[in-house]
Amino acid sequence: MRERKPAAARPRSVRKPAEVDLGFSWGIANSILLGLALAALVAGYVALSKGSTTLAPVLLVTGYCVLMPASLLYRGRGQGSGE
Repeated sequence: MRERKPAAARPRSVRKPAEVDLGFSWGIANSILLGLALAALVAGYVALSKGSTTLAPVLLVTGYCVLMPASLLYRGRGQGSGE
């Protein structure tokens, strides 16, 4: 019988995980909307501490329910659906 030579040890290459595009892109418009949301929230809490019963809720609802989701969902022109 023939003797087998041991195979030359090759260094294993480290495989990087494949990047997956989740369709989420962040641009300058998203940053501006997020900044507006944070400004509305700070102004709402300041108005709340001053005792405003009409301005504070309007600012807080606008910040949490309109501007914050808009900053996450907005896509600029020319960007695909992400699929």
